[in-house]
Amino acid sequence: MLLAVDIGNTHTVFGLFTGEALRIDWRVETRMERTGDEYGVLMRGLFELGGMNMGDVTAGIISSVVPPATSPMERFFARYVGIAPMVVGPGLKMGMPILYENPREVGADRIVNAVAAHARWPEGAVVVDFGTATTFDVVTARGEYAGGIIAPGLMLSADALFRATAKLPRVEIVRPRSVVGTNTVASIQSGLVFGYAGMVDALVTRIRAEVDFAPHVVATGGLGALVAKESSTIQDCDELLTLRGLQILHDRNRS
Repeated sequence: MLLAVDIGNTHTVFGLFTGEALRIDWRVETRMERTGDEYGVLMRGLFELGGMNMGDVTAGIISSVVPPATSPMERFFARYVGIAPMVVGPGLKMGMPILYENPREVGADRIVNAVAAHARWPEGAVVVDFGTATTFDVVTARGEYAGGIIAPGLMLSADALFRATAKLPRVEIVRPRSVVGTNTVASIQSGLVFGYAGMVDALVTRIRAEVDFAPHVVATGGLGALVAKESSTIQDCDELLTLRGLQILHDRNRS
């Protein structure tokens, strides 16, 4: 079995694959101070709760945008799984030209998302990832990573409102009953949910006007499904797109 790990700024997502089939996934808080031994305790508990045996893991792959968290994860694999995992980065065969001016600037998660999107939608795609940042990644019909857009994420925006104002509260990010809020909480929720849906639609429209193909638009990330329901341009939602991309990259590089 393959254990795929996506280390993001807010959450770390684990996926257990048998072949191409994702059997189970877990999401935990990303903590830079967590050690390899702590990952061992955490993962043993998650495997037991899922009715799985950690000893059945025969391969691993890590995508990380949090460098201090990468080494402890590698130590977890070495000590508790007994393998050296692949790490997405230089030296790994992506199978996708990166057209960024400096390809090393592209986050590992964005490349992995692009690989997964091209495998599923070879006609070209736009991946909108609702993470700590909201990112848009454009994959051409030729299978190239063309570039993208980075904007503040929903949680980041909500937290900024709370921290930078004296009276605005921290709110749960859910769809309000109407666009026009009749109280402060609903007004903030409207600005976040409907505002981000509007931002997505405006940016996707601009992307479509610049490219020479008709991209399929897919949302991913923890809040992707919420915004996708309010967007007129998002066509699919796959919260686990990054894990699927990791499985594809592992398959390409395992020889």
